[in-house]
Amino acid sequence: MSQHTTVQPSAAEHAVADTGSLNLSQMHSHLLDDPQEWSSFGRPAGQSPKAPISENATESPVWDSFVVLEGMHCAACALTIEEALRAVPGVQAAEVSAATRRARVEWRPAQVLPSQWMEAVSRAGYRALPARDAFARELRQAETRRALWRWLVAGLCMMQVMMYAWPAYTARPGDLSLEMETLLRWASWVISLPVVLFCCGPFFKSALKDISQRRVSMDLPVAIGMLITFVISTLGTFDPSGPFGHEVFFDSLTMFVFFLLTGRWLELRLRDRTAGALEAVMNRLPDSVLRQQPDSGEFERVATRRLRVGDVVRVLTGEAFPADGRILRGTTHADEALLTGESTPVLRAQGDAVTAGSYNLDSVVDMRVDSVGEGTRFAQIVNLMESASLQKPTLAQLADKVARPFLVVVLLAALAAAIWWWPTDPGKAMMVAVAVLIVTCPCALSLATPVAMLTAAGTLARSGVLVRNLQGLEALAAVDTLVFDKTGTLTRDGLVLRALTPAEGQDTDELLALSALLARQSMHPASRALAQAAEVAELPASAWLLDSVQEVAGSGLDVWVQARSNTALRRHLRLGSAAHCGVPELAPHEPGQSVMLAEESKSGWLPLAQFHLSEDVRPEAAQVIADLRQEGVAVQLLSGDRSAAVQTVAAKLGIEQAQGDCQPQDKLAAMQAAQAAGHKVAMVGDGLNDGPVLAGAHVSFAFGRAVPLAQSRADFVVLGDSLELVLQSLLLARRTLSVVRQNLGWAAAYNAISIPLALVGWMPAWLAGLGMALSSLLVVANAARLARALPLQAVDSNASAPAHLAPRGTVMPLTQGGH
Repeated sequence: MSQHTTVQPSAAEHAVADTGSLNLSQMHSHLLDDPQEWSSFGRPAGQSPKAPISENATESPVWDSFVVLEGMHCAACALTIEEALRAVPGVQAAEVSAATRRARVEWRPAQVLPSQWMEAVSRAGYRALPARDAFARELRQAETRRALWRWLVAGLCMMQVMMYAWPAYTARPGDLSLEMETLLRWASWVISLPVVLFCCGPFFKSALKDISQRRVSMDLPVAIGMLITFVISTLGTFDPSGPFGHEVFFDSLTMFVFFLLTGRWLELRLRDRTAGALEAVMNRLPDSVLRQQPDSGEFERVATRRLRVGDVVRVLTGEAFPADGRILRGTTHADEALLTGESTPVLRAQGDAVTAGSYNLDSVVDMRVDSVGEGTRFAQIVNLMESASLQKPTLAQLADKVARPFLVVVLLAALAAAIWWWPTDPGKAMMVAVAVLIVTCPCALSLATPVAMLTAAGTLARSGVLVRNLQGLEALAAVDTLVFDKTGTLTRDGLVLRALTPAEGQDTDELLALSALLARQSMHPASRALAQAAEVAELPASAWLLDSVQEVAGSGLDVWVQARSNTALRRHLRLGSAAHCGVPELAPHEPGQSVMLAEESKSGWLPLAQFHLSEDVRPEAAQVIADLRQEGVAVQLLSGDRSAAVQTVAAKLGIEQAQGDCQPQDKLAAMQAAQAAGHKVAMVGDGLNDGPVLAGAHVSFAFGRAVPLAQSRADFVVLGDSLELVLQSLLLARRTLSVVRQNLGWAAAYNAISIPLALVGWMPAWLAGLGMALSSLLVVANAARLARALPLQAVDSNASAPAHLAPRGTVMPLTQGGH
């Protein structure tokens, strides 16, 4: 693997070189008008993720595109962007999340292009960038660096201004001469200029756009407060004998600007750790990859979205596989935790399949691309996560509706406070108004619900549970009844050998080895269970060889075998039902399904062994159900399988309410009866066969390994293979709702206490700035507690497989097969 590699410039790089001084963001948005680029940040609306995107993308009447937004700080900003997008002809719908700063835009290519609706966002005072684009991440990193510089400048200036203000606070009357006091004021004014001109720039810019467009956002009252403080302090400095000359407030100005920037900086960092976990998962594909040129064999670096089926790609150690395909050269281990829920790295050698989004852990490998873009399972997962991250839970929708009227009330309250205090002291009147403008913050109220919900969704995604619907988290927290399907949910697909009843004088090891020899000739679940049991028991090969095999559909196998040591020695055997073998059962009263092994003799057919099979119940199921009961959740089992099999599983797991022979409409009726009795019901099924029931439940889970994710109707899709994920999702939902209530309670209490204090003049501007910063920061920090990984317990995935056989006797249980 020493082939030469070259780096091919991207279209954006060529454009930058050609345009010179052209605004980079405008250039980037116009590049996105190329239909070939649309799939990099969206997909045709309503198209199945498994369908390939048309070469002529404009053939699709409607597209869904996802963008990240810069410059927004609150729910009022989100509402403004939504209104700006919806006003563009050709944009059918727009959803904006203030917590993730992402948007989904539904638009018609025949009427509008991406650059046009992105320009509408720009005119509203914000910037839209493709959600899955490296350019967007670079600009956001630059914005973060600028925010850090503003914070550092504000902190340095605050300390200097406080040093100049300190003598005025501590000096006794007559200690400071007029000249010294004037000098200190002028020094404070000069040091405050960088704060006003540089650090306050984003607030003033946003406020000017608000005023020009006749709207209200969170930055407007803050900017007005900053401007009033600086203006009256400047007037006091230039005219000490005037109405505002009694006192200046440069120290308060620099201090509350520093506190505001501190709060926003920390909030930004916490968002990256909490709600940003979703974006980290969605952006795990590499932006570019090394693709082999067919003619020269050299590798060139190209954008991942330019890959096509059949391309040969080199994946470096630590990189994510960019597409679904197969290993051509090399051997490595892959981390497929996000895609399969399997936390243990899996070995991938030449010819093995690899999936997009999984990580190459060990060594450089070459792969051939079999599926790209929307045809990969990773794309299905990303589409689910993007849609969920933009949904607004009920509590968040209520907070968003309150945010803008609340800001109008804030402005009116500040004006009323200024009018009330003006006759007493104009300077104090203005500072009371400033305190009211700054201290009243709807940000905490707007962030309380979405930040907590998105943090929980990110935690679940990292643990192998995809959240399709954020409102499902609200509903899950209130669930008191959990309904399970059986097959594929409480049990694995297939059967397991539970016990063996040998005929007198027969050796159990030889019986199992002989039956496995026959069973490997059939794909029936019972045959697979016998073959797997022999493989796990590591038995030596049977002393017999197959001669001829005939399978009787629905009954069993009819086989002739010959001895390894003497081919003339032959036996006629049957494996299957007792009727097929023509023998009575050796243990007729044993529950569950059984398979007979019989041999033809001169006197007729004789039974050799009876194999007792049972469904492969998940090893963690009993503990999960016990834990659910301990949490106050009632458990029911509804299955379309035979009632006897359902009751056997229910008894094994301790489920009292179990019903078999259920059609989908029977399950739905039983669930609706529980709902009519006032219960909040969750359903756990297979995602497809249980579609009507999943849709009718208050909240639903589907095990998604074998389910096309786009077709699943569940609120939660479990990618892993552990029922414990259902329990942990329930516990996390309850914790999330508790955090949401704490956040809402804090936001309401903060405003209820701080506003009266500001109105009566007991809260200085610097304390108002500190309170505003802490209010939002506390909400985000509280939600960050939900980012801890789910405490899943280790479960032996082979717990149902037998390790050895019991001695000969009557009904011999398999020591590790007792499911």
